[in-house]
Amino acid sequence: MSIKTYAIAIRDVLAEEMRRDPEVFIMGEDVAKQGGIFGCTRGLLDEFGGDRVRNTPISENTFVGAGVGAASVGMRPVVELMYMDFLYLAMDQVLNQAAKIRYMFGGKVKVPMVIRGQQGIGRGNGAQHSQSVESMMMNIPGIKVVCPSTPADAAGLFRTAIRDDNPVLFFEHKALYSTKGEVPDDQEYAIPFGRAEIVREGKDATVVANFLYRGKSLEAAEALAKEGISVEIIDPRTLVPLDIDTIAASVKKTGRLVTVHEAHKNMGWGTEIAALVTEKAFAYLDAPPERVGSKMCSLPFNLGLENAVVPQTEDIVAAVKKTLHLA
Repeated sequence: MSIKTYAIAIRDVLAEEMRRDPEVFIMGEDVAKQGGIFGCTRGLLDEFGGDRVRNTPISENTFVGAGVGAASVGMRPVVELMYMDFLYLAMDQVLNQAAKIRYMFGGKVKVPMVIRGQQGIGRGNGAQHSQSVESMMMNIPGIKVVCPSTPADAAGLFRTAIRDDNPVLFFEHKALYSTKGEVPDDQEYAIPFGRAEIVREGKDATVVANFLYRGKSLEAAEALAKEGISVEIIDPRTLVPLDIDTIAASVKKTGRLVTVHEAHKNMGWGTEIAALVTEKAFAYLDAPPERVGSKMCSLPFNLGLENAVVPQTEDIVAAVKKTLHLA
């Protein structure tokens, strides 16, 4: 094991995969000499050269489309978006090209590409650069949606994403890049998609959370433990495919479900999990599922106002207590 930051874990896996497979390359805005705005490609230009570490113009639709084309003829592009908010600029390439080509060609053409980048709160980046857009991408057949919360998960899931023969949207969180944790040194270390992690075991309520809210849920669980309430926390890690069986099994044990995410509460991925659990484990629920998410408004620049929009630890505590009929 090595201690690495979330950002370095991503960079190291990318370098290892580029050494292993000459068809892997990285392209995006400022990924070459600058190494990306968060340093996730720093040093790769010196090792691999400009053919495999390629700066692009500020035209997301164009360079995502170039990635789709490269993947379709056998290469394995990793396409970096400076902000995942900019996915909207490339939606035709993502939704109508990358997601559908393998289906439309009867499986004869694969699209092994990763579109990666950061999103989320924590830096006061405002309404156009702080969004959480992963929930919207769950409704596109043919696209896998990955959301790592720790350095180890970032490394293991990223390697799986690069080696996958299908398009993967790899969401990172800007506020997690500097966080540190143990990462296996094994260059074959990979985490299969569709396998959630039980972060903390408990018996009174199930909380499903990712990114920053994995940590906030652990804080909430510690606070609730002082009141004699035992909370189980599950990080789904991938939203497509989704390990609903692990979540449903937990709810069958606890009888209660709380979903927590930074994306808007309205139509967020927590809504889908609540619906699926209701289908699979309705008879085991002792209370309606609770959803915790951001308020339905744009994110402000001001950090104080930003915190007023997104959920806080006390909101998770209150939601758990509500399922226990204590609030």
